Amino acid sequence: MIAAEVDLGTSTLIGATTLLLLFVAGTRLLYIVPTVLLGFAVLGVGIWKMPERAGRFLAFLYPEKYVADAYQAEQGLIALGSGGVEGLGLGNGRQKMLYLPFAHTDFIFPVMGEELGLRCTLAVVAIFLTFILAGSYIALKARDRFGLILGIGITFLIGLQAVINIGVTTAVLPNKGMPMPFVSYGGTNLVFCLIGVGILVNIYRQGINEREEKRTLSTLSAYTKKGRRIIRL
Repeated sequence: MIAAEVDLGTSTLIGATTLLLLFVAGTRLLYIVPTVLLGFAVLGVGIWKMPERAGRFLAFLYPEKYVADAYQAEQGLIALGSGGVEGLGLGNGRQKMLYLPFAHTDFIFPVMGEELGLRCTLAVVAIFLTFILAGSYIALKARDRFGLILGIGITFLIGLQAVINIGVTTAVLPNKGMPMPFVSYGGTNLVFCLIGVGILVNIYRQGINEREEKRTLSTLSAYTKKGRRIIRL
């Protein structure tokens, strides 16, 4: 249904997260690998049948031949290069002045690089990597199987979205309009990302409580065994 809305990027994000959940849940690779190959085939056909998507993909491969379709990506790279290491200063960016389309949503990352420099962009990348690692750790320490699958799903649904956004804005991936979680303008994405973080915190608290309960029970069991030995003596 999402692909029918001509939103292949979000469809790919949800599909990749679903396959990851199937892998974590224990699905055999015999079923996952053919599904991945079929997904790539369907995605390729979809890109080929949609002239706009095909133009973006060809512009990614041959930017010098498809200048019009590669315009946004090139302007993003100019913004990142203009900022350098230190940046031009907050609010002093030039590319957002009608040069870089969607500078406040999909291409907010190059604006950050232009105004705040390489240090800020590397910090953002480090924060998202930390989020993925922390979310994965929370999921692995969940008290049950449902918490594990839910935690992994939330973590990578947000993390992969950030990876795709950074990859697109740095011309590592084909151009696809996808906002950066917690950063891009817009309230809906922010609200649902915060809801996901809240669920992760709940999974973490339940895992901590379960470990404390097990530790308490083991301590009581040890004292009980020790008391029985004393009584026997």
